[in-house]
Amino acid sequence: MALNPQLFPNGMPVPFVNEMFVMGRDGVEFEIDKIPGTHGDRVHAKGTIYLSNIRMVFVASKPVGNFAAFDMPLLYVHGEKFNQPIFHCNNIAGRVDPVVPDNEHRALYSTHSFKILFKEGGCGTFVPLFFNLISSVRQYNQHTSTEAQPQMDPLQAAQTPVDEMMRHAYVDPNDPTKIFLQQPTQESQLRRRTYNSHGVGNSI
Repeated sequence: MALNPQLFPNGMPVPFVNEMFVMGRDGVEFEIDKIPGTHGDRVHAKGTIYLSNIRMVFVASKPVGNFAAFDMPLLYVHGEKFNQPIFHCNNIAGRVDPVVPDNEHRALYSTHSFKILFKEGGCGTFVPLFFNLISSVRQYNQHTSTEAQPQMDPLQAAQTPVDEMMRHAYVDPNDPTKIFLQQPTQESQLRRRTYNSHGVGNSI
């Protein structure tokens, strides 16, 4: 994880080498604990969540104290669960281990608990893609490293093939998640994939 990763002026995360952003979802609420310098070390913010073949990145619509964005390497996420409470909104909850610098001790860094809350629209596109992608990242990287998960290079996940998964992604018309048909840049707008009455993919 990393607090306030580098962003383009439009709020889009600056990609790593070989990083491929697969989707973005506006209007989510995000909760994360153990953030130094915030009230009670816990942040609750509204904004956009981006998902790539390497990480999830939450970008707040308005900064909360010193918190503007937060990224979570997929290889460090664990305990993720999709919740559908009766009286509250659907959400994904989980934990993410810290990225510890080589010259520092793991005991100095805490594991974070996070929650992504879907209060605006459905989540039938985001949730299946999230779980499919994180499962693929884990399966693919099991063959390339025998180290414990928290010690793995988070950028190693970039080797995971995702093109086929994205071509066959289900698009829920009630889910405002935007699937990237081409990699967005600091000038480009999010593009959403839709299907016409013949099942042919279009972008808007």
